[in-house]
Amino acid sequence: MPRYYEEKEEEDGRACAGVKEDLRHCLLESACVLHENKSPRQCLKEGHCRSLQMTFFACKRSMLDTRARFRGRKGY
Repeated sequence: MPRYYEEKEEEDGRACAGVKEDLRHCLLESACVLHENKSPRQCLKEGHCRSLQMTFFACKRSMLDTRARFRGRKGY
């Protein structure tokens, strides 16, 4: 279960907010950031939390896609 649904910190009605929050938590809790003291941006470029990054990209892309009006946004 995504962390966004388990512990909802504040109400954020923006699109893709849940995926963005999960990606942020994944990066901040990764071994790359905690043990190697790298920035979250460096860890993201190295390939950590790749599945959440792809989900976030698909969600943001679906906002620009005109077909999303019929199909709905990707992500959660």
